[in-house]
Amino acid sequence: MSPKSLPQVTSVTDHFTVQLSATRRGARLARLLTERQLDDWGRPFRNATHIVAELASNAVLHGRVPGRDFRLGLKLHADGFLRIEVTDARGDRLPRVPDPADHDPHEVESGRGLLIVAAYADRWGVDEAPANCKTVWAEVNPVPDRVDR
Repeated sequence: MSPKSLPQVTSVTDHFTVQLSATRRGARLARLLTERQLDDWGRPFRNATHIVAELASNAVLHGRVPGRDFRLGLKLHADGFLRIEVTDARGDRLPRVPDPADHDPHEVESGRGLLIVAAYADRWGVDEAPANCKTVWAEVNPVPDRVDR
């Protein structure tokens, strides 16, 4: 959990949810569907697709249970925040951002995805979900419209 993970309560204006196979193809599809949905909503969330790519990849690599899928949820709130939720079947495996002091040179790839999520998200965290699942969520502010001068 991140220190940025303070709970926020606002009303949801738009939402999108899809269940995907816990495969590399499913993770890639999650990113593509996010790009398409944000485009359909006309909302400029520059970092959202990076966050979805990391969370979906983690769901496939670390949260996979044979025969069970993962779920992607996007919730656009009235205050402008986008909440990204990825629910996987491994509620017993909670994500954590690795401590740089505990760095093992043999595990160069491990744990970097959550550092990316923490860098791109305004807030993120983990919630328990039904059926021994977990939901990793992140919230991001919209990118303001650019004004050329």
